[in-house]
Amino acid sequence: MYKLIVFIPKSHLEKVRNAICEAGAGRIGNYDHCTFTTEGIGTYRPLKGAKPFKGKIGKLEMVKEARLEAVVPKNLLKKAVRAMKKAHPYEEPAYEIIRLITV
Repeated sequence: MYKLIVFIPKSHLEKVRNAICEAGAGRIGNYDHCTFTTEGIGTYRPLKGAKPFKGKIGKLEMVKEARLEAVVPKNLLKKAVRAMKKAHPYEEPAYEIIRLITV
């Protein structure tokens, strides 16, 4: 199992959550769409050549974002990441994949 963590502008949280869950993320036992969300402020400064979702080249941007977490079985990980990238509004989504160890 793996954990997929992605940072999303709050305006697109449900779109990305639905996309990764429909791709197989967030299944625990007899439950699906199991996710965890926390809120915070993300920052970035678009550089020359970027096509920012929000903000201007060279200017630091602060965005209300959500951190979305869900478990994903190995065989569905690539599918979930593809779905996340397709649903995410940023050209370069910030995300992490962590391998989980069960005992």
